[in-house]
Amino acid sequence: MPDNLSGIFYLYTIFTRIKFSMMAGISLENISELHHLELLAKQVVEGFITGMHKSPFHGFSVEFAEHINYNQGESTRHIDWKLYAKTKKLFVKRYEEETNLRCHLIIDNSASMHFPEVKNPSMDNLTKIAFSAIASVALMELLKRQRDAVGLSIYSDTNEYYAPAKGSERHRRMVMVHLEDLLRQPSKKTTETYKFLHEIAEKISRRSLVFLFTDMFQTDRSEKELFESLRHLKHHRHEVILFHTYDGKLELDFDFGDSPKKFVDVETGEQLNLYASSVKKNYKMAMETYFNDLRLKCMQYKIDYVPVDINKGFNQILISYLTSRKRFL
Repeated sequence: MPDNLSGIFYLYTIFTRIKFSMMAGISLENISELHHLELLAKQVVEGFITGMHKSPFHGFSVEFAEHINYNQGESTRHIDWKLYAKTKKLFVKRYEEETNLRCHLIIDNSASMHFPEVKNPSMDNLTKIAFSAIASVALMELLKRQRDAVGLSIYSDTNEYYAPAKGSERHRRMVMVHLEDLLRQPSKKTTETYKFLHEIAEKISRRSLVFLFTDMFQTDRSEKELFESLRHLKHHRHEVILFHTYDGKLELDFDFGDSPKKFVDVETGEQLNLYASSVKKNYKMAMETYFNDLRLKCMQYKIDYVPVDINKGFNQILISYLTSRKRFL
């Protein structure tokens, strides 16, 4: 972060990684509270596909990546009748063609990603880590339909999990288990993102689409080191998409009302009592500057920068995948 904004960003490092102490903790021990992660992801994808078919937004392939038009006189054995019910058009499932695309999901599991704490988790009320997990499984659903392979890395203060990209159903189930665990296990860990991105980059040897979910909060290392690690991911001609994951209402607009609040840094334990409204204007200006600087830096390093407000749904995640996939192949 820029040194000349150190005063404002002192607030930034505390407030945007806060634990709002008046709110009760979230418990996702029972995954059924979110109606099962895979089912949620399928609902997200089906809604996205339906919207794509009804909109004039053409040029992307979702269902049709594994379908071809049915020609009169051909066998009806492989007609996709479920797709016909949606589109009123006949398509034949295409089994013989496989793509070589590999996608690797990377998720930051530091304490700040478990913000905000919420009483009743739902699709409209998620932590950043829950949003990232559901978005990742939604991407996996699209990858499955596109016959692409998926890998996963999870890091915090250690490299918690790594699985190389594979396309089998068994592999997908294994990855799903680790994504579900993210919803059940709270994190009180700090992270050195730059360090673990270097390690992950060394492991991903084959050309891949790389999606990184992180809130970009780093306190003890410079921005330069972080972007050097992102550039490392560009090796082997990887396509890198940075999903800058944040809560727009709280972390960007700083909407905490007018009463005094206690803010606690979830990673350092540092506390501050404050009227949020007294710093809201300057805070928001600094945040907008920071977001813009990140965008420009990503452009410099040829990294796709996608700011993702967890309150605005998953469509931007899925569109980014389809856009990148089309460019990648």
